[in-house]
Amino acid sequence: MKIRRYFASLVLLLAAYHAVCAVAPAKPNVLIVLADDQGWGDLSINGNTNLSTPHIDSLAATGALFDRFFCCPVCSPTRAEFLTGRYHLRGGVHGVSTGGERLNLDERTVAEAFQAAGYATGAFGKWHNGMQYPYHPRGRGFDEFYGFCSGHWGDYFDAPLEHNGQPVQGKGYLIDDLTDHAMDFIEKNKDHPFFCYVPFNTPHYPLQVPDQFFDKFSSKEITMRARNPQLEDVAATRAILAMCENIDWNVGRLLAHLDKLHLAENTIVIYFSDNGPQTWRWNGGMKGKKAMTDEGGVREPFLIRWPGHIPAGLRVPQIAGAIDLLPTLTDLAGVPSVSTKPLDGVSLKPLLFGTAKDWPDRMIFTHWAGKTSVRTQQYRLDTTNALFDMVADPSQDHNVAAEHPEEAARLSKAMADWRKELPPVPKGDNDDRPFTVGYPAFPVTQLPARDGVPHGGVKRSSNAPNCSYFTHWTSPDDSITWDIDVATTGKYEAVIYYTVPAADVGSTVALDFQGNRLEGKVAVVNDPPLHGTEHDRAPRGPESLVKDFKPLDLGEIDLKKGRGELTLRASKIPGKSVMDVRLMYLTLKP
Repeated sequence: MKIRRYFASLVLLLAAYHAVCAVAPAKPNVLIVLADDQGWGDLSINGNTNLSTPHIDSLAATGALFDRFFCCPVCSPTRAEFLTGRYHLRGGVHGVSTGGERLNLDERTVAEAFQAAGYATGAFGKWHNGMQYPYHPRGRGFDEFYGFCSGHWGDYFDAPLEHNGQPVQGKGYLIDDLTDHAMDFIEKNKDHPFFCYVPFNTPHYPLQVPDQFFDKFSSKEITMRARNPQLEDVAATRAILAMCENIDWNVGRLLAHLDKLHLAENTIVIYFSDNGPQTWRWNGGMKGKKAMTDEGGVREPFLIRWPGHIPAGLRVPQIAGAIDLLPTLTDLAGVPSVSTKPLDGVSLKPLLFGTAKDWPDRMIFTHWAGKTSVRTQQYRLDTTNALFDMVADPSQDHNVAAEHPEEAARLSKAMADWRKELPPVPKGDNDDRPFTVGYPAFPVTQLPARDGVPHGGVKRSSNAPNCSYFTHWTSPDDSITWDIDVATTGKYEAVIYYTVPAADVGSTVALDFQGNRLEGKVAVVNDPPLHGTEHDRAPRGPESLVKDFKPLDLGEIDLKKGRGELTLRASKIPGKSVMDVRLMYLTLKP
């Protein structure tokens, strides 16, 4: 009798368990793809017949497209706003290099929210919000990171990258390689909820793309042209269109992978870009491009799909922006936000689910390089206080401030009040935050040339620091310094990535920090050629050419906890120069 009662109870428990499972949906996966310098007009879904982007377009057919979605004029600010749901200046992001791209450590990210909710989290691509832990992706909520932390890269084929802080050699075309790793992450976590962030680095300069994509455009007539065709570099446009089609192909690979693993129905997929086009090309006739606060510099494609939840073919006319993504994703997935500060963004779930009633008009602010604009559903007030009716005049051709003085005054006051709320913006590259070193949870620290300061005759290989290296190091009076803050007293292995020709081998270099000194000798030739231009489809922008730098192990140095200047200089120079320096690794020893 007791056995029968036991089994009867067991049956009831199992039935109750299955009933709960039937009504409790599985946590949705999240896949976010972010393009770099792709404008609103660089998709066929938005009317550009110069190219075809069927896989990205399919997200609109099977999900929703936001007609007026706004990001920042440049890349790292948009990434910060996506991560935090807050305007980038609130989080300390005021630049794109030399430390200004870093997101303050007291800001909480969307990845941290999903990680805390039990999700596997991974990022694969261009991070651009801080390299040194805990600014590094591994310190911002991501279990896995593969890619690069800088703002741009010099060569997209077999690129030197990092995997969780360790240097690795990429394989093939960079965007294809990033997609491969994202697909591996998805497959590894197919039975577990995942948050997968794929921030591509194209179609940013340098304009490089495999033959299979470029051949179609190499001599193609470009029929849809820039607002002012005289400003358009058609050769650059051809390369960029090919790069956009490569992005689309890789988005197709990701979507097919979800289908193959039977994950598509329970995965929220988002596609957007970080800022307006970096060149003058077709963009719907809008005014402005990258680095400008006009409509063409900040209006971006945004598509989102979640089958069975978001209606297929939905077009959303209400304005929205990158600041809305954290509250929207946590709301859709039922994940508690871990933010400790007020959000600027709002959840777009009511617009997606058709439950929005009396959706209020709102203001979305844009700032870059001392210029600010504000957008409402109907108007944009630009940085000169000119007012444009974006419904009647989407090209921003006619200033209507005189016809609508009350609206112009209202928006002007709102913009001034918003600027007063924000912390002061450092001028130029003057960022007083030191570069962090020595965390036992992540003992490897990269100190690239980008974050160092050259002294004496030392120069950067390019005016744009992101992908540069130090060269012209010829005198004992020359030096390279990094402003660092050591978190843990201890021994650190110091490794420099360098090149030196045979004629200049033999210099003695010293690394100093707060009175502790380490000496080493540049004893091995490493004189590879510059490369990168052989892959360029059009003249590159400010990106440096690259070389194959190799590690020089200087040995171990004692670093004391605290802030100070880490200095690299030479005491003996038998040749004409010491070496070229791309990067230093400091590894805290156990």
